[in-house]
Amino acid sequence: MRILVTGGTGLLGNNVIRQGLEAGHSITALSRTPSPKSLESLPIDLFIGELTDAESLSHAVRSVDAIIHCAAHIHIGWWYLQESLDVNEKGTRVLAELARVNGKRFVHVSTVDTLAIATKKQIASEETPGDGQIPSSYVLSKRAAEEVVKKEIALGLDGVLVHPGFMIGPWDWKPSSGRMITAIAQSKWLAVTPIGGCSVCDVRDVAKGVLSALTRGERGRNYILAGYNVRYFQFWCQLATLLGRPKPIFTPRLPWRVLGGLVGDLRSRLRGKESDFNSAGIRASAQFHWYSSERAKNELGYQNRPLEETLDDAIHWLRENGYLEKETKR
Repeated sequence: MRILVTGGTGLLGNNVIRQGLEAGHSITALSRTPSPKSLESLPIDLFIGELTDAESLSHAVRSVDAIIHCAAHIHIGWWYLQESLDVNEKGTRVLAELARVNGKRFVHVSTVDTLAIATKKQIASEETPGDGQIPSSYVLSKRAAEEVVKKEIALGLDGVLVHPGFMIGPWDWKPSSGRMITAIAQSKWLAVTPIGGCSVCDVRDVAKGVLSALTRGERGRNYILAGYNVRYFQFWCQLATLLGRPKPIFTPRLPWRVLGGLVGDLRSRLRGKESDFNSAGIRASAQFHWYSSERAKNELGYQNRPLEETLDDAIHWLRENGYLEKETKR
């Protein structure tokens, strides 16, 4: 099968491309630059273009059998909503409409952050009612993208939606989740962690699940591709141990989280640029982003490898590729 993959320079897209090649598929990767480092030496076709350029994208779509849409603008904060919508909603609209018009299979990579939030006592699924998510630019724009895909499916698009959890693993070129590992590795001490939790999954397992959704997913169906539901404190302690760094000490209570959010927002205003340290991110980190992947396991054959293997491989890849060069000497 010939597959067009967007977001191929990102963590998930890069792993999807590599696994797709291993499975015998022919890959065309959409790229904004002619020679991205993350795609060097891979036997793929590179299509240079913009996600929102319907005219040029139409040529790429017509030349493939299916599309895996991994590209996204990710910013967990209050700012940059329009920038997020331009990529996540408008880009998805262009691509999904082209897929429908040309009769192509379409896998849309969303996120568990568009689904109802879990609690300490109840893990969420695709069918959990309610909301609870912090309305950051990322959440709002990814929900808008989902609505676009659902409308196109109602018009005849052969589409499937997948919702990855917190992905970590090799081929994290930018890096994304790898920034957390580098932060822990380079710190002399780590005093606090967020109070909530996340569903940690190996990006290689998610990539395999995405490719399975392409061939086995039911049209119009949503599939959660999550993993181990752990508290951030537990997760960061495990990473610190593997990196030989001090473990975090405690999680901040509500007054300190509020104060931290105010400080982060004030700092952003003074700098004229919103950083990752802001009140939206802090509020989201106090929630329990815990999800069940039972539907994907039953219908797609989705599986999670041991968490320690994932963390070991992620650390090894970052170290081998120079991202941990500034590790504090032990």
